[in-house]
Amino acid sequence: MTTTVLRTADAWYVRIGSGAVKIDTAATTTAELLRDRAAIDAATDRAAAVSVDRLDLVSPVTTPCRVVAQMTNYASHVRDSGMDPATVPLTFFRKASGSINGPTDDIVKPAHVRFLDYEVEIGVVIGRALPVGTTLNESDLPDYVAGLVVTNDVSARDIQLPKTQFYEAKSYPTFTPVGPALVLMDADELKRFSDLRLQLRVNGELRQDAVVGGDMIYPPLRALQELIRFQRLDAGDLVLTGTPAGTALSAPPKPIEMIGALLPPALKWKAFFKSQSKNVKYLKAGDVVEASVGTDDAAIDLGTQRAVVRYA
Repeated sequence: MTTTVLRTADAWYVRIGSGAVKIDTAATTTAELLRDRAAIDAATDRAAAVSVDRLDLVSPVTTPCRVVAQMTNYASHVRDSGMDPATVPLTFFRKASGSINGPTDDIVKPAHVRFLDYEVEIGVVIGRALPVGTTLNESDLPDYVAGLVVTNDVSARDIQLPKTQFYEAKSYPTFTPVGPALVLMDADELKRFSDLRLQLRVNGELRQDAVVGGDMIYPPLRALQELIRFQRLDAGDLVLTGTPAGTALSAPPKPIEMIGALLPPALKWKAFFKSQSKNVKYLKAGDVVEASVGTDDAAIDLGTQRAVVRYA
């Protein structure tokens, strides 16, 4: 059975039904809490003392930490981007951990950003150090993956595309909502990763809805194996595993794309974003963004985050 960990500004809790039990720990970071598993286990044996609804939850992943994300990792999203899933390599980008936001905090669009997009993703939280060169097999995964979180990889598309890099476009403050919970999982529960369904709604309208199995291209084991060839990971680090189709951004029709490729870059992007200005799916001030992840039978439930978009 999964263990659901919640965090407020001054304490950690274990969720028991609709209530929560405070964890008796001195941990102030996610890494420290994961090393104090005895305190987490002790809290699960006590009766819930406070309603979860009374808790002002913050991200269960503390900062600073490494935030690494997989690119175009769902076949549906790859096709929606105008590419062939069979030809997409396993690639990564980094996000600043200063972009991590609480599960109910506002998403703030910087004044110079025009096209604000969303991407619901499953976040893998590392449970112990993975030095470069570590040998990692499927049987090892539960030793190194502590649990999972709901994340939203918010993106400034008009920054991302012309600059052909992701770091700035995805690293503004509030651009990585995390939570509401860190769900700790054992080996059997991790085997159900492919059963997880990702959903994202904007103002109640379902925009993204996909099950991992049959859509995700490179699962967490393969991603971690590739990462630790060159990138050390430590307890409390966060790895985002990609998003399915349904984002505001999608590839233009092939004839338009071919014409655009013949234009000078400045003119091409001017024309592209002029066409995108008619796309009503980009996030606007006051929009309510809800992202959730869980199995259809509710055996694994990472919870739902709810954020309001605000303009700086």
